[in-house]
Amino acid sequence: MKKIIGIDLGGTSVKIAIISPSGDILEKWSIPTNGLDNGNNIVFDIIHSIQEHFELLQLSEKDFLGIGMGSPGKVNPVEKTVVGAYNLGWSRLQQIGKVFENIFPLPFFIGNDANVAALGEQWRGAGKGERDVVMFTLGTGVGGGIVANGQLVTGFGGAAGEIGHLKVDTEQRFTCTCGGKGCLETVASATGIVNLARYFSKEYEDVSSIKKAVDDGNDITSKEIFNSAQKGDVLANTIVDQFAGYLGLALSHVANTLSPSHIVIGGGVSAAGEFLRQKIAEKTYENIFPQIRDRCQISLAELGNDAGVIGASKLVLLGVKNN
Repeated sequence: MKKIIGIDLGGTSVKIAIISPSGDILEKWSIPTNGLDNGNNIVFDIIHSIQEHFELLQLSEKDFLGIGMGSPGKVNPVEKTVVGAYNLGWSRLQQIGKVFENIFPLPFFIGNDANVAALGEQWRGAGKGERDVVMFTLGTGVGGGIVANGQLVTGFGGAAGEIGHLKVDTEQRFTCTCGGKGCLETVASATGIVNLARYFSKEYEDVSSIKKAVDDGNDITSKEIFNSAQKGDVLANTIVDQFAGYLGLALSHVANTLSPSHIVIGGGVSAAGEFLRQKIAEKTYENIFPQIRDRCQISLAELGNDAGVIGASKLVLLGVKNN
């Protein structure tokens, strides 16, 4: 049985795994992401680590089908390049595929990290192997990935799945990192929920731990807001309801457009769990076409930090099959 190497490249660490063709993790490890010298050593560090594990595990290239990688930034899956991964120091075009293929005589495939995580959840996670799955990743921003008919949707130029820039806030109260206003990311990310907390605290006059924190100039987190809401804090519940309303509206637009069997909610903010999932589902189902609503499940991500390496290995299976 030939194996697959899956790589999940992040800003602080690189997760690497050896994975079976059925998606089981056989070995996994991580190395620090070396951002020095504009990230020029990152790819070579990964290659060196793989070579070390080949020797340690007594494996060679002949034991593998290929190598898959998920990377931040704008990824061109055809040219196998990355640009604009600024947290890695990659402001210029990186010829990732050429470097790997010069070292390893194996097929190499690469995708945007959010898209690859979605592929992992579709295959072995909350998507249950269904062929039409969308994932929303709620972190500092809002990322996304679309799997349609079993294939990752990358779009022209590889930029599909920018769900965080759907326009949902008609009042356009907050400026997004993209320069626009009204984006989902400004009201439904870890940053977005804090934006909402500060906004609604201004007019709120009753007792609230969230209002006190804002008025005192203290930093607040999405976790604190969700915890306060579950304890009955009225202001916190108002904030969470607004947050869920914007997310639900975005989910309904995606559902009505793509009719997925599953919409998966992942990322750090999703740690609020069933409390948040239920609120998002209620708001989503209010706006979905009935025939789609009855067939679309809204689920929490299941793979955690393994989604990236598992999705990267699926890239290889899809790529080898399609080639």
